[in-house]
Amino acid sequence: MCRMDAQQLAGLTDRARRLAVPGTRRILGLAGPPGAGKSTLAARLVERLDGLAALVPMDGFHLAQAELDRLGRAGRKGAPDTFDAAGYAALLARLRAAEPGVTVYAPAFDRALEEPVAGSVPVPPDVPLVVTEGNYLLYDDPAWAPVRALLDEVWFLDLDDRCRVRRLVERHVRHGRTRARAERWVHDSDEPNARLIAPGRARADLVVPLD
Repeated sequence: MCRMDAQQLAGLTDRARRLAVPGTRRILGLAGPPGAGKSTLAARLVERLDGLAALVPMDGFHLAQAELDRLGRAGRKGAPDTFDAAGYAALLARLRAAEPGVTVYAPAFDRALEEPVAGSVPVPPDVPLVVTEGNYLLYDDPAWAPVRALLDEVWFLDLDDRCRVRRLVERHVRHGRTRARAERWVHDSDEPNARLIAPGRARADLVVPLD
């Protein structure tokens, strides 16, 4: 069973709510390997906080497909160097320094297009909590290291690998890959990325065990 129970979700919501103090701006990060459930938990937290939080996914900083092709990285889409890490850090810094009356617009990743889309996510200045989620929030690499200092808390989602891999394969199948291609992509791309991400668990403020 690959899901979070209601009691665990309620406890995490209460912890996030304590960060959402009106008149301030804080950023909560959800990290973890591909398929751990980051986007699902982030969306649930924002929904349950009922206007106190906005969701800004890291995936909006995927490089465009044309740029991945130019750089020869299209076959590794999702690896750390297939994102604009500096751009993501710059957005987090801007979000932390919320200006009165200024809505910040963040990009999102459109899975139907398989492309990032600029200006997709409005973050009003009076929203006290930004929830961001992505693989590399705790990745100890020079390009990504600045991200951690811009987050007030980071939670690491820890899901059983068998369940997580099964989720990943099913996700790729839903998005148009054959099962054989999905399994190959998970083995050749997603799982090497998961191994890069794993040491970040020790740097999290909270480890969220799932399953």
